[in-house]
Amino acid sequence: MTTSTATVRLDVDEECVTRAHRLLIGLGAALVHRPFDTDTHDRLRAFLDVDAAQVLACLRVLQDRGEERLRRRIDELTGCHVLPAGGTGGAV
Repeated sequence: MTTSTATVRLDVDEECVTRAHRLLIGLGAALVHRPFDTDTHDRLRAFLDVDAAQVLACLRVLQDRGEERLRRRIDELTGCHVLPAGGTGGAV
């Protein structure tokens, strides 16, 4: 039996926001763990000085797509159907 799975790639804006999200979660955890670590502070400053404007621009692009388009994209990326907020699915 052979199964095939298609790989759906993130677009440029999705990848930019995803990478930044992961970086900021890591930096936030590092700040909690070692709040006075100068390397962590330097990495956060570098992100804010160099990358933050681009990430915010990418985030605006994603937000401008609208909820319906974003839900379809999530479905495409995950292979799962995402219900609207408040859910309109029936009982299972």
